Amino acid sequence: MQREKLGSRLGFILLSAGCAIGIGNVWKFPYIAGQYGGGLFVLIYLVFLLLMGVPALTVEFSLGRAAQSSPVKMYDSLDKQGGKFKKWRWHGYVAMAGNYLLMMFYTIVGGWMLHYFVLTAQGAFAGMDAKMIGGVFDGVCADPVSMIIYTGIVIVLGFFVCSIGVQNGLEKITKWMMLALLGIMIVLAVNSIFLPGGQEGLSFYLLPDVSKIQEHGFVNVVVAAMNQAFFTLSIGMGSMAIFGSYLGKERSLMGESVNIALLDTFVAIASGLIIFPACFAYAVPVDSGPSLIFVTLPNIFNHMAGGRIWGSFFFIFMSFAALSTVFAVFENIISCTMDLTKMSRKKACLVNGILMFFLALPCIFGFNLLSGFMPFGIKDGNPTNIMDLEDFLVSNIILPLGAMIYIIFAVNRRGFGWNKLLDEANQGKGLKIPKWMKGYMTYVLPAIIFIIFLMGIINYFS
Repeated sequence: MQREKLGSRLGFILLSAGCAIGIGNVWKFPYIAGQYGGGLFVLIYLVFLLLMGVPALTVEFSLGRAAQSSPVKMYDSLDKQGGKFKKWRWHGYVAMAGNYLLMMFYTIVGGWMLHYFVLTAQGAFAGMDAKMIGGVFDGVCADPVSMIIYTGIVIVLGFFVCSIGVQNGLEKITKWMMLALLGIMIVLAVNSIFLPGGQEGLSFYLLPDVSKIQEHGFVNVVVAAMNQAFFTLSIGMGSMAIFGSYLGKERSLMGESVNIALLDTFVAIASGLIIFPACFAYAVPVDSGPSLIFVTLPNIFNHMAGGRIWGSFFFIFMSFAALSTVFAVFENIISCTMDLTKMSRKKACLVNGILMFFLALPCIFGFNLLSGFMPFGIKDGNPTNIMDLEDFLVSNIILPLGAMIYIIFAVNRRGFGWNKLLDEANQGKGLKIPKWMKGYMTYVLPAIIFIIFLMGIINYFS
């Protein structure tokens, strides 16, 4: 059966960027940038994005394009001699499992965004104070029925889009959704910047603040920038390799990786332009995580002229950000299933849709029926739950170690090999991997990623 292809270069860039762009871009990057010195942190982040993120992304695209298969069969497809890559094959199954694990909790987050869009559009927050708005989120989490319904909508929507096909379904709908997402972001950012008092938020966010770097320590700022630069591109479990396998040979892959990294960074930086001016304009303390999205921002929209409209725009934007990742990772899961079982696309979507619904239930129940189960005890003053466990396994173990394995396999003579990597990545027009990078990608880059892995484990439990 002939492998499906993407219809355009724009489709490839927007699909790949959509996979990378997620909820973390919207709340995590702006908060960390503000915490660690504003504009100077952004500059350090961009340096590490080019030094680490782009080469690692190029490797994953190259292996996918060379294999012309899903991550679970990638090592077998590249094994022209039979048995040579047998010891690498197990990572394909780990990568597939990582995609399932990510969607076991990420579909719940997507459901929250859709639920909050509905609540905001209905005017449910009108007349509420900050404490009452906080109670709404607690109520949403405590209600397993509504969480199941909205998570189910995300799962059905995701697999339905993927069932239509790569070009007619996934590419066409993601193109429209990503362009809408970028347009909504620009509108929201312009609105926030011109709020009375919003200039203070811009200063806090973008102007270099040496005192904050001194407060946290330069090494900690650099490690934070390294972490954000690496994890923002979702490298390490084949989510990007799958789009490489749908790509033709017209463009070199490092140039495409740069474009995707820049688009991902634009969304992250623009998110701060939306959030910080609004927080400062309404004297709301800058916070992080779910409290920023589900408590602080609805409180801001509640006091803003036309807040119901702006709030609805914001949560539909957040829903698009979540769905772009869901669509991309579902496509990876479907492709792996088709390669392993020879199922048709529609049957693979149906089977995985049912499976994903049941796999998401433990995370849903972790906020209510199973809230007594705290895998990491009390962390940062809050009880941990099943989502924390699933997120830890994906973000702190599967992604960094997976990326390191891809890079070592790609450059190692017992794996794919440096020369083959250069030939594959450098085919077509655009920016190419220079030969002098061999030493850097063979020794330095895997070492940096391993340091990130160790620091992530240490910081998580310290």
